[in-house]
Amino acid sequence: MLVEMTELLGRQVYTPDGRLLGEVDNVVVDVESAKADGLYIEETSPMLVDDSRPVNVPYRWVSAVNDVVLLKYFPHRVSVKRTAGRGAKEAEAAAPAAR
Repeated sequence: MLVEMTELLGRQVYTPDGRLLGEVDNVVVDVESAKADGLYIEETSPMLVDDSRPVNVPYRWVSAVNDVVLLKYFPHRVSVKRTAGRGAKEAEAAAPAAR
């Protein structure tokens, strides 16, 4: 079944266990192969994604497209890893001042 990319915009996206992830805001396209590569969701459910951050769901995770988009896979919870880079930079900046 072929679906035009513009038809995906605004469709609700559900996880395999029926939880609403959000609505499709954009479609990520692999220009070289002329295929959809992912679905970009700007406002996600805070129950599924930390701070309701935007996500790009790989199109290979899509199980079905009809009135809604049903995923065949989605992690139970998406969390943002805190990088040590910021704390290390702050410590490094403070170290010369102590000398």
